[in-house]
Amino acid sequence: MNQTDKKEGRLTSTSRQTGNSIFENPVLAGLFAITAAIAWGWAYPLIKIGFREFGISPDMTGSKMLFAGLRFTVSGLILLSLARIQHRHFAVNRGRNWWFILLFALLNTTFHYAFFYFGLSHSDGARAAILNSLGVFAVVILACLIFRSDKMTGRKIAGCAIGFAGILALNMGDAHSGRFTWNGDGFIILNALCSAAASLLTRGLVRRVDVFVGTGYSLSIGGMLLVLPGIYMGGTLPHFSPLGILCLLLLIAISALGFALYNQLIIHNPVGKIAIYNSLIPVVGAVTSCLCLGETFYWKYLLAGTLATAGIYLINKDKA
Repeated sequence: MNQTDKKEGRLTSTSRQTGNSIFENPVLAGLFAITAAIAWGWAYPLIKIGFREFGISPDMTGSKMLFAGLRFTVSGLILLSLARIQHRHFAVNRGRNWWFILLFALLNTTFHYAFFYFGLSHSDGARAAILNSLGVFAVVILACLIFRSDKMTGRKIAGCAIGFAGILALNMGDAHSGRFTWNGDGFIILNALCSAAASLLTRGLVRRVDVFVGTGYSLSIGGMLLVLPGIYMGGTLPHFSPLGILCLLLLIAISALGFALYNQLIIHNPVGKIAIYNSLIPVVGAVTSCLCLGETFYWKYLLAGTLATAGIYLINKDKA
């Protein structure tokens, strides 16, 4: 146990950059986290609209991988281009650390969004947005188990319990109001777990490469690992429309902005304290999906969203 504590202590001390970074300012950190969360919440309706405009049906697995891969590859290249303009260091500390970057790319982009796009194509955007909040609670629990700077307390336990109750509330009611499905909910849960694991690996990423550059590597490499198998599986974008292209461009911007902000926040603050702002994602995702997609808003969405948000708010109020 002592050896583990020492190792984690080194990770914490080397992962967080010293100095008066704007990402360490509590007010600005909160604003940045809220901005990223709201942007990601809008991704739910934009992806559904993009599928419709490009003519991608739920059974077109290759096309979904191609659509997702293009989004993240371009987002990563944009970040890498900005990093080059800012004269950031692209060097990786040791050759073997590329394996860590590859693992991060797989969890943060390839597997994460493969599960997300598959699940979302078989689920309502509002339902998927609320279910995806599982990742927030997974981050809080895992961070407390791994990092000494994240303590498990009674408030966090209560907040996670309330949040999980909200997720369970999604399966209340009759079949017409939505029930658990492996193709939809199952993949969204896997996506949430990949997201949680990637959040924890972010601190290790900064030890190996500049975090801005590492985020660009993650998105571009992870995106290409979606594009190539998508093309191999016969994936295409059958139809083009101005709205479809606009949705894809907005999704690219969301990825570049969201991940750039979030990964900077993670390395300057306790993981749990930043992850809790993702409580806004299910709220924004559910509301925008119902407004933009014309989805039926069931009463249990309100109950589930309220419980999930209350659980994460309770965790955020933890002063320990």
